[in-house]
Amino acid sequence: MTLKSISPQQWKSGIAAWLGWLFDGLDIHLYTVVAPVFVALLLQSTSTTSPDVKEKAAYIQAAFLVGWALGGAFFGRLGDILGRSRSLSLTILTYAVFTGLSSVAQTWQQLLIFRFIAALGIGGEWAVGSALLSETWPKSWRGWLAATLQTGVNIGVLLATLTTYLMAGNERWVFLVGILPALFVFWIRKNVPEPDEWKAAKEKGDKAPGIADLFRPPVLSTTLRVVAVCSTSLTAWWAFQFWHLQHLRSLPEVQAMDKLAITQLASKTFGWIIGISILGNYFAGFLARKLGYRAAIAVMLLGFCLANTAAYIVPRSAATLLPFLPVVGFFSGVFALFTMYLPPLFPTLLRTTGAGFCYNIGRIFAAAGTVFFVLINPVGDMRLSLISLSPLFFLAMCFALTLPDLRDEPDEKQPVS
Repeated sequence: MTLKSISPQQWKSGIAAWLGWLFDGLDIHLYTVVAPVFVALLLQSTSTTSPDVKEKAAYIQAAFLVGWALGGAFFGRLGDILGRSRSLSLTILTYAVFTGLSSVAQTWQQLLIFRFIAALGIGGEWAVGSALLSETWPKSWRGWLAATLQTGVNIGVLLATLTTYLMAGNERWVFLVGILPALFVFWIRKNVPEPDEWKAAKEKGDKAPGIADLFRPPVLSTTLRVVAVCSTSLTAWWAFQFWHLQHLRSLPEVQAMDKLAITQLASKTFGWIIGISILGNYFAGFLARKLGYRAAIAVMLLGFCLANTAAYIVPRSAATLLPFLPVVGFFSGVFALFTMYLPPLFPTLLRTTGAGFCYNIGRIFAAAGTVFFVLINPVGDMRLSLISLSPLFFLAMCFALTLPDLRDEPDEKQPVS
């Protein structure tokens, strides 16, 4: 099948999901880059590396990840009941409004609340958008479509790093950029219809199963294995994303720089990591085409483990550490595969509930991990915490090898465990 054979409905669904992913990446990482500076401002602290700033920044990030998990479950359920297009609009409005409100936070507790509610929408957007595309685009396109969707997130992150770079010294106001996605909702409601597969299931009068059905045979086995993979991999990846910049900021030669230069270095470093991850998305899609999703996910997670170990196994200066970080980012392309792989593992009317719950429940563990890894080493650099992530990537690889084998073939049957 060629691009010319893609219908207008499929194009519109693809554009809606891709832009939703892009705005996800933007709103997620506006905080990641400016966290120490903004939290220090709220705490009226003169140091961005003090234990108090690190602790409060970790709590805010943990609340965000919990909200992400709950949003995946909540909006995933709405997506099965109300429809994919309607729910997608609600998720985008939620995260756009509350990202913008983060700019007026006066205390770290207020910022925590705003980030938590914004995360509800971000978690829901992933669940609803992935189901929307798995039901509208041909199965033979899954691998490349997954890579392209994840590229939307990456470009959103690059926009976040560009925003924080250009607005260095004005960290409070970077969150106002996060309001822009709200304008996109009007286009979605007018142009993106509900998928035929979802409408057919609703017209049959089938009762939409609930979250409890994820924990009953025959779905239970798949649920537990997917949760295990997502929990371990997301905990490691999010702890890396949040703490690698804190570690970089704490290195002596970086500490000797002025605050503006440090913020710009953090933005450029994170931009390189995410920019290289775009290549990782398509490499993961290539592996999925050649090996199937299960093997491709396992290979990428093994690469994650080895790259992270190489980066932090010994103390490094900023100059010797920086070349390793984009390599770690490259293997984050594994998460592109989850987008198209997870929804088809579940029945149609349990699809956004199942994919949203299993993928996003990993955020709960990631939230705990973000706090736990700073408590391991609350003072000084974060190298000990970061090297501790490698075994989690390895565990995720082992769990991935137990998953159903799903390939990009035009087969209407559900994959068999």
